[in-house]
Amino acid sequence: MHHSATIDHDAVLRARTMLLASGRRTPYEEVEAYRVLARVSPAAYLPRLVHALLHLSYDRAYDRLHTERLALLEEAVSAARAVDPAEPARADLLHSALESCQGQLYALGRRSEGLALRTERVTLGRARAAESGDPVVRGLRTWAAGLAEEGRHDEAADALAEWVAALRPKDPASEGRLAASLLEWAAVLAAAGRAEEALDAFAELVALRRRDAARDRIPLAQLFHTLVHYAEMLHDRGRCERATAVRGEAFTVLSELAATGERRTWSADEGTGWATLLALSGEANERSAPLASHPPLGMTPEQWSRDAARRHREGRDAYGAAADSLTGDAEGRSERRLAELVRLHRCFAARSVVHWEFRRRLLAGETRPLLDEGVDLARRLCGHDPAAGTAALVTALLDRAGCRTAARRFGPALDDFREALQLLGEADRVP
Repeated sequence: MHHSATIDHDAVLRARTMLLASGRRTPYEEVEAYRVLARVSPAAYLPRLVHALLHLSYDRAYDRLHTERLALLEEAVSAARAVDPAEPARADLLHSALESCQGQLYALGRRSEGLALRTERVTLGRARAAESGDPVVRGLRTWAAGLAEEGRHDEAADALAEWVAALRPKDPASEGRLAASLLEWAAVLAAAGRAEEALDAFAELVALRRRDAARDRIPLAQLFHTLVHYAEMLHDRGRCERATAVRGEAFTVLSELAATGERRTWSADEGTGWATLLALSGEANERSAPLASHPPLGMTPEQWSRDAARRHREGRDAYGAAADSLTGDAEGRSERRLAELVRLHRCFAARSVVHWEFRRRLLAGETRPLLDEGVDLARRLCGHDPAAGTAALVTALLDRAGCRTAARRFGPALDDFREALQLLGEADRVP
């Protein structure tokens, strides 16, 4: 805020004249005028100053002026905090200012300050929820994402448990948010080492997807991807018989898609949902790797902070370089190097899928060849180490089946899925 011990009456007159005059005003001129008038009449002009500062911060002129944009947003937060608490619009103003400012702080790598503003938003949200009687706390989901990015998975899981509990009574009106939140909750529970709770949360998501698919409210492809990931979770927890049954259900769904396509036309593809699950599935490959940096997996890339997205891209490049360095030595000469190349390649491919999805080009030519290469590498590994190679080939085939399903290439996807089931010894489920 720009405070002064005295009021410049000429400046006030110029500001009022500029705002009352006809003609176009620049965002900067509006900010300058409201800065002056907010000193004279804060009740009337502080809210307008907040709006003007936020509007100016969105100007493309600040795209490369990151610290200058942050200064505007910090001023907007300060102005919003100064608004009279009795003003009905204060909470919304402060929420908007805090949201924009935390995003810029994360973009500049000032993560702790960004998380502090997310925490402030949650405090405001709790107060408003208590006042209104609505249990949905505004800002809670974003705060949980910030906690997860810092590795505070237990706290993130508890926050999302609260969020999911608030959404459940709103079903079916909140089904879209509820389904996404169940996936996020399961992911952070798993990251926190709370595997059984994660399995329960994902089972709730599967039940929701089954119900929605039966009512033609979601694409069958979405149900297929959810079932495949659920089977993987069950297998990892030693529930092999149940995992086999779920994969059989997924095969039935994909068979219908290959035979008749989706039951209705959907305007959007299933790329984002599949990419989110693939990133989550690939986390186990990365967990012991020094190159890894983990955004809040289970959440779509749009929910990651810009700092986390940048670190994820840097990790992708590092995995690609590491895989390239092994390629020449892995041409059938070293079993160990070939196995490591298979692992690194999958890490690179999974991050690449997210990379292109973030740019709305998920199924572009850059992605599909990587999954083809993953299958080829796994087949080569089978010739050197049948046990490890078979496991890698199953994973690679499931990855490619997921990509092909998201791209609506259901026939080739079914071929991959059928081969994966045969390798798993589940041929009796394959017609």
